[in-house]
Amino acid sequence: MSARIISGVEIAKAIREELKGEIADLKAKHNVVPGLVTVLVGENPASVSYVTAKSKTAKELGIYSEQVDLSAETSEADLLALIDKYNQDEKIHGILVQLPLPKHINEARVLYAIDPDKDVDGFHPVNVGKMVLGEKCFLPCTPHGILEMLQRSGVETSGKEVVVLGRSNIVGKPIANLMLQKRPAGNATVTLCHTRTKDTDFHTKRADILIAAVGVPNLIKADQVKDGVVIIDVGVNRIGMSESGKAILAGDVDFESVKEKASFITPVPGGVGPMTITMLMKNTVQSAKQAAGLL
Repeated sequence: MSARIISGVEIAKAIREELKGEIADLKAKHNVVPGLVTVLVGENPASVSYVTAKSKTAKELGIYSEQVDLSAETSEADLLALIDKYNQDEKIHGILVQLPLPKHINEARVLYAIDPDKDVDGFHPVNVGKMVLGEKCFLPCTPHGILEMLQRSGVETSGKEVVVLGRSNIVGKPIANLMLQKRPAGNATVTLCHTRTKDTDFHTKRADILIAAVGVPNLIKADQVKDGVVIIDVGVNRIGMSESGKAILAGDVDFESVKEKASFITPVPGGVGPMTITMLMKNTVQSAKQAAGLL
């Protein structure tokens, strides 16, 4: 048996086409143009690449986009003032401050300063709390993308054993919470493993669905999973450079060996990654609709 590939590229493409239609309708019927601002402090190469991709995607979809590039020496006070400015700006529906921030800036203070109604990353405590309670909110983009991938691939989650590796606030904790809720791609029995879990293999071998988000290349091998498992690999690890100077990437799962046992598997690259930016755009459109009283 060889696993069916869950292509984040293809699913993201389908969702973006849906969003184009929604955005066109908002403009034509309600004179509403969703607006997104991305704020980058410093010149971290990965962050620069990511923010550039976000701005490019927004423009391709018809979302009004602003990108603010600040020096690494920018003060916390100046960054907070900028956020406050965009909190008041009616043409901006989503505010995204790219992480990580320089060490002299308190990340929590910055994230908490964003208006929860414009927090399209889903990191503000108000949105996190609503997510835990199962209320309408902006879901964090990577977990939201995982739900879409499972649902659109026809993977049954109800009553299944889901094992999540990694307890980050960005992926592990929220996807564990979302999948146990009464919702599409939910109703699962969820186990969350982390660095203090005593026997991780015991749990991974039981998993019907395994979500790996630990940042360790090729950590999970074929002998650690059961036949027919569904693998969602969130890891993006640089393991070298090609002769052309392009980064060679690997996931947290040993793709070549595990794909022979899995029923579904996401590749790296081309799996979860493309979904994250797409769900950011989906949240921005949601925010614009809410601001216009359409939701």
